[in-house]
Amino acid sequence: MTGEIDLVIFDCDGVLIDSEIISAQMLVAELAGLGVAIDLPYVARHFLGRSYPTVMKVIRAEFGVELSAAFEDQYRQRLLAEFEARLAVMPGAATVLAGMARPWCVATSSSQARAERSLAIAGLRGLVGERLFTAGMVTHGKPAPDLFLLAATRMGAEPSRCLVIEDSLNGIRAAHAAGMRVWRFTGGSHMGPELEDEPEDARPELRFASFAGFFQIDPQLGGET
Repeated sequence: MTGEIDLVIFDCDGVLIDSEIISAQMLVAELAGLGVAIDLPYVARHFLGRSYPTVMKVIRAEFGVELSAAFEDQYRQRLLAEFEARLAVMPGAATVLAGMARPWCVATSSSQARAERSLAIAGLRGLVGERLFTAGMVTHGKPAPDLFLLAATRMGAEPSRCLVIEDSLNGIRAAHAAGMRVWRFTGGSHMGPELEDEPEDARPELRFASFAGFFQIDPQLGGET
């Protein structure tokens, strides 16, 4: 497709690991215990691609509920326990990472600890190594461009020569704001049979639902010319 990609930036949750459906189900259940009724479509619309502190801030503001530190700790512990039992690598993702001919990294709205543990559970921690950039490294999370710009700077790439692989609208917005190209991965379990409307500011260059054909989209990413 092009020879002008110097760095590929992969989102983690919902892209490399099939975690978003687990996180959404857990959040709905935990909030129900506090009398806050939301459903999975609400989570997808308002929280997908955003950091945990931002999600908690929105819940406090929208529903007027006080979420204590104990609640947050309990939610994190239960979520990680659920990850241990159910989390899986996205089919084909490990093969793509191992076969990349262009530099790549991971940039996620998760915390460092959660991202490292999630990648370990999914068997990707060794592949990713030090190429992991997390929400706590920047002041403003997605849809702000800060995290992607940090990743590009640390990896020595110009933003205009970066390609972002995202699933969330907020992630797509962040890529656009950073001046980067973006493809949308739509193969996660949290994606329904029909995608939600993509506003003009959150439209990707293209969409793909399986990593099996990733290098067919742009063979140069896998070293073919």
